Amino acid sequence: MTEQRKRRRYSSALRQEHARATRQKIATAAGRLMVAKGYADTTMAEVAREAGVAVQTLYSSCPGGKPSLAKLVYDITLAGDARPLPQSDRPAIQAIVDEPDPVRKLALYAAMATAILRRIKPVHGVLRAAAAASPADAGLQDVLAGIERERLTGSRGPAEHLHALGALRRGLAPGRAAEQIYVLTATENFEKLTEVCGWSEAEYEEWLAAMLAAALLEQPGGAGAR
Repeated sequence: MTEQRKRRRYSSALRQEHARATRQKIATAAGRLMVAKGYADTTMAEVAREAGVAVQTLYSSCPGGKPSLAKLVYDITLAGDARPLPQSDRPAIQAIVDEPDPVRKLALYAAMATAILRRIKPVHGVLRAAAAASPADAGLQDVLAGIERERLTGSRGPAEHLHALGALRRGLAPGRAAEQIYVLTATENFEKLTEVCGWSEAEYEEWLAAMLAAALLEQPGGAGAR
């Protein structure tokens, strides 16, 4: 490898790290402002100032404007950081894949889902409230619709994993299993149980693990899904 090629790769890595750090700063600043002030009252100029970046840098990172900014905040909050690493490659998912026992797999999945819901609940709540108040905001409506499509698509991963292991209930197709995972892990359920019903997060996690196991797994001596 030539010295010039090494320098190019080093320079590229630095640019990528700088871009990642910038996205993280923007998402952190925007999320803080949106939760405190609401989506509608948070301006792009305020976010740029809070993040310590130029307004043009903000628009370069979020070319779709404010809805794109909202999606960036959601995605980075969901993942926990701005690293370009798919959820499927993250340690929590690998631990679930490596666990041999299906019941324990779902307990680990419930723990991961609870941690994600804890992070994402304030942002998701702000975006839902803004969308309800501004039904004509097509950009924001598209962001929320896209989030739900992504959640449903993402739910296919654990469903197909259990299916490949032969752990799903008899007669339960992976697609239908994914739909149940999607509904059980909805942010709204987490909110109702922890905020309205007063459950602790530990109680929610235990409930989610039990519900997932009951809905998805073959029960000893059971007749399977109809």
